[in-house]
Amino acid sequence: MMQAGRGGNIPGKLFLKNCGITAGILAVATAVCFLLQKFVTTDTHVPLLFVLAVLFVSRYTDGYIYGILASMIAVIGVNFVFTYPYFALNFTITGYPLTFLAMLAVAVSVSTLTTQIKRQEQVRLEAEKEKMRGNLLRAVSHDIRTPLTSVLGSATGIMENYDALTKEKKLELLKDIVEEAQWLIRVVENLLSVTRIHGDSTQITTCEEVVEEVIGGAVVKFQKRFPEAVVEVEMPPEVLLVPMDGILIEQVLVNLMENAMLHGETTKKVRIVVLCSAQRVDFSVEDDGGGIRESVLPHIFDENLQSREGKTYDSKKNMGIGLSVCMSIVRAHKGNMTAKNLDGGGACVTFWLPREEEI
Repeated sequence: MMQAGRGGNIPGKLFLKNCGITAGILAVATAVCFLLQKFVTTDTHVPLLFVLAVLFVSRYTDGYIYGILASMIAVIGVNFVFTYPYFALNFTITGYPLTFLAMLAVAVSVSTLTTQIKRQEQVRLEAEKEKMRGNLLRAVSHDIRTPLTSVLGSATGIMENYDALTKEKKLELLKDIVEEAQWLIRVVENLLSVTRIHGDSTQITTCEEVVEEVIGGAVVKFQKRFPEAVVEVEMPPEVLLVPMDGILIEQVLVNLMENAMLHGETTKKVRIVVLCSAQRVDFSVEDDGGGIRESVLPHIFDENLQSREGKTYDSKKNMGIGLSVCMSIVRAHKGNMTAKNLDGGGACVTFWLPREEEI
């Protein structure tokens, strides 16, 4: 019930936000017109400035109503404030009806077109998200069948040939089962991450998280699977608070560290470097492995990553699914991600998050 109540306040907050934006833009247009009166002798610029204000209102508010309301206010305001006799409504001025009907028509048309463009862009983005989610789910469902078949085969082999198998062979089959089960867990975690990003709201909920704690949680989870790996963390001494979904960003860091171990081939050490500026925080995951092939680098965040040899990476040892999920999570946080090879050997994947939440 409490959560439903909080959700019920969202439309009210959105209404107040849109009203504030509308009032603010119209106030700025009015102030600019008053300022220009000191330098120009005519008021011909006034209608154009208010049409521009309506354009901005339509761009930065949601729905048609605010742009149309701004159009009506602009028409009446220009008549009342900037048309002689000043600070009085006068609808008898020669040419007034045609001039201001034209202004109203232009303002309403601009508002309507701007709102339609915004909605079309939103529909396009939604379609892209659904396409990406579908591709990911298809790829993951294909991956799930392989380890399940392996688990079933190993378990069946032990059950049917228990007395005939040596202790070493049983341990080998059990080790295969454990490895396949770990792979399935990571696939399910990625699936859950995709679901959280592309749920009904298509938005994630962020709050200020301590960066050090998020990194610490990721390192602990990573070293449970790779206890032999050396992990170094370098970050500023001050406490960093960044708006994020802590669980999702932790998943990104775990995916990147696991990829460094699985695909670096000779990777022994993973290094996490955190840099911050006034606008954003950069997270880099570096390794001392063999690096990333140049043919793969341009497509490393694609959902269906393939090498030049045509061999798909959407297999047990893949980085395509994991990295595409990482990119989706980072972009949902209004950030971005890049990858490169280091001069001294190894690879570096960097993502950044804004330090202030974008409304």
